[in-house]
Amino acid sequence: MALPTLTPEQRADALKKAAAARTARKELRDAIARGDETIPAVLDRAKSDTIVGKTKVADLLKSLPGYGPAKVTALLEQTGIDVSRRAAGLGDRQRQALLDALK
Repeated sequence: MALPTLTPEQRADALKKAAAARTARKELRDAIARGDETIPAVLDRAKSDTIVGKTKVADLLKSLPGYGPAKVTALLEQTGIDVSRRAAGLGDRQRQALLDALK
């Protein structure tokens, strides 16, 4: 499938929108790192907030203090969640397993 041809204005708008989404995801990860946001609260918002919903679960977990790539990968394997899974794509069982493992 070929990509659609965009006008320069459409391309500029798409680039602005993508930059805004990246900034919002970065602010979310920073809030988790500071302790202003919790993983349960973020996962609750994932279905209604598209920015949160499109964020990878692994990225959210890596924002937690003390959780690096190895620990996050082990946690995701333990809970049966694919590394590329996004927050909005978690099923109820996966979400509960993740929250139980974080306690």
